[in-house]
Amino acid sequence: MSSSTKPITARPEHAITGVILAGGLGTRMGGIDKGLQLFHGVPLALHVARRLSPQVGRLLINTNRNPTRYAAFGYPLIGDRIDGFAGPLAGLHAALSAAETPLVATAPCDSPRLPLDLVARMHDALRGGEAKLALATAGGRLHPVFCLCHTSLLPSLEAYLSGGGRKVASWCAEAGALQVDFSDQIAAFDNLNTLDDLLGK
Repeated sequence: MSSSTKPITARPEHAITGVILAGGLGTRMGGIDKGLQLFHGVPLALHVARRLSPQVGRLLINTNRNPTRYAAFGYPLIGDRIDGFAGPLAGLHAALSAAETPLVATAPCDSPRLPLDLVARMHDALRGGEAKLALATAGGRLHPVFCLCHTSLLPSLEAYLSGGGRKVASWCAEAGALQVDFSDQIAAFDNLNTLDDLLGK
């Protein structure tokens, strides 16, 4: 049985690469680099790193700007392999391409309260089944940029992006994603998209 068809079984953290998605243009913050904005005195992306890194074996930051400032956080950086700031799927594509593990967990840089059991619960949903992708939901709302994805889905994602696709939820549906309910932690998925969000929360 090939690695792409083996069911996902026990959860060794070293078999999971975490990736913070910080490669966007920050348009809703006026074009500034969202992951570097301070929240309670700490950059947003660093908040996310501190919560995601204990859940995975290795943590990467996907960014396309300000590499020196992101490198100061102490984690390896990866840039998009697709030109034009193609969105979160470009970050996932870069992560799946760079990962040396069979699984990749992603989280956006603007959700500083993400669940501390995010990866464990998504992994439990995939374990022993045929699905290769799990997404978070909370309170009836889908949060597809919080995902756990098997690297065997890289060819499917490359084909979707090459065809001009950019919608995260659409590709995830095509890939047969499972939805994992985090309705007990709805506030954990609050994302700080604007400067008003940063000041108000």
